[in-house]
Amino acid sequence: MLLELSIKDFAIIEKLDASFRQGMTVLTGETGAGKSIIIDAVGLLAGGRGSVDFVRTGADKAVLQGVFDIAEIANTKTVLEELGIEPTNDLVITRELLKTGRSVCRVNGTIVNLNSLKKIGQTLIDIHGQNEHQELMDSDKHLRLLEQFDYAAVADTKQRYQAAFKAYTKLNRRLNQSLKNEHEWNQRVDMLQFQVDEIKAANLIEGEDEELEKRRDQLVNFQSISDALAASFQVLESEEGVSATDQIGNVMQEMQGIADYDEEYEQIADEVQNAYYSLEDVTNRVRSAIDSMEWNPAELDEVEQRLETIRQLKKKYGNSITEILKYLSRIENELAEMTGAGQNLDDLAVEVEKRLQETKQLGTQLTNLRQKMALKLEQAVRDQLAGLYMEKTQFKVQFNSKKVPELDGLDNVEFLIQPNPGEDLKPLAKIASGGELSRIMLALKTIFARNEGVTSIIFDEVDTGVSGRVAQAIADKIHEISNHSQVLCISHLPQVAARADYQLHVAKKVVKGRTMTNLTALDDEGRVNEIAKMLAGVDLTELSLEHARELLQMEHEQA
Repeated sequence: MLLELSIKDFAIIEKLDASFRQGMTVLTGETGAGKSIIIDAVGLLAGGRGSVDFVRTGADKAVLQGVFDIAEIANTKTVLEELGIEPTNDLVITRELLKTGRSVCRVNGTIVNLNSLKKIGQTLIDIHGQNEHQELMDSDKHLRLLEQFDYAAVADTKQRYQAAFKAYTKLNRRLNQSLKNEHEWNQRVDMLQFQVDEIKAANLIEGEDEELEKRRDQLVNFQSISDALAASFQVLESEEGVSATDQIGNVMQEMQGIADYDEEYEQIADEVQNAYYSLEDVTNRVRSAIDSMEWNPAELDEVEQRLETIRQLKKKYGNSITEILKYLSRIENELAEMTGAGQNLDDLAVEVEKRLQETKQLGTQLTNLRQKMALKLEQAVRDQLAGLYMEKTQFKVQFNSKKVPELDGLDNVEFLIQPNPGEDLKPLAKIASGGELSRIMLALKTIFARNEGVTSIIFDEVDTGVSGRVAQAIADKIHEISNHSQVLCISHLPQVAARADYQLHVAKKVVKGRTMTNLTALDDEGRVNEIAKMLAGVDLTELSLEHARELLQMEHEQA
């Protein structure tokens, strides 16, 4: 639940701090005092869209902060863990709206994007605004409202249905595309098969082109290499004269003979010795290279042909053997998908039909579960409406089968209502009045509050346009919801204000030409005065004060 709320430089609010408790809290005050602005601030903490218009005139930014107790809110903790935020019992959400248009959101000190904040906020707060009952006017949203009644009852079946539907849709899309472009399809398959065969036939090895080019250069320059090796060996180890090795050997002997006379001579003798042994090694390597030289005219042709094969493949499929092999892997996968491991279009059509029947079967199971849920919802709504002075109203969930399966199932769902006995059940959107819609939505909220797991529910003047006993009934329903969730409520009705566990008064005043909004927690006497004003207007009378005390006393006794 919401524990603390801090607002700074937001709309007409310069600075405001408020504490909230479990139960029902009502916010009262004159129209325009800033009650809805406070709710807007809470909505922004839950991930609502911000605007630079919210920043108070003259300020650089608006700062909002809320502290929530989530000790028993498993859904919130799960979302936090998914986002990599350590869940603590006290959750601190901070949001800054900058005059530049930027928005900075922090959850327990960690910066998050707006989508992540909204994901968290959906588990914390449910704001029911003045016009939210218009949701009931849209029959496309009735299915969601039905499932909201007891989603756990359909969750598993719905997930399995949607998985089957997505598999069917994907396969059917492939079939339709195949049938539409069968000629192009076959051409593509043939081309891919040719390319796979061509590349595989080459038996490419990564790096072999570099080795082949090196070998080709050796073969093309065979004679030059052979001549250079022979001439080098002749110099290193001549049989006709003194070889270079012998000459260096003589130098080594001479220097070793005088090495003892000077350190410089000794160093030279060592270096000449090293040179002698290095030269001997070089001589042996040159000899080995000459022995291994063998001219094979056919090898050059083989190397050239292999390089040409690789060159042609590079021209078609990639700039390197690595790229060619990657392309091969890609087209093999595409070919496997297109052919379905030997599957032709007839086989594909059979598979599509099989997937369709599986989807319909799961869809029928989902429909049956929804219909059972609908019966329970109908009775629950009727029970709640009876407490809102609509005891003769009939409420029904009507199912209409869709022509083809869709992601949400096989059903179109619409709420029907019979407000007066003797009339036919008709679509809620067509015949319900504003007051009836408000009460039906409140009835649904009362039912859903037991299952939603949302820590705080906010009602923003949902009681507009009602009075008398209906107002009292609405007050009772809102208080009933507070047994399961923390409730914050904005109201102008004394019955609702008196029914609340706590009352906060919102007022505005002008200081030095600037509008300021203040929030005050009312004690018992303060509540009496405020409710009396709601009953009688600005001028308090002893009668209105007495009436206010009676209202509070009645609600206290009822509680």
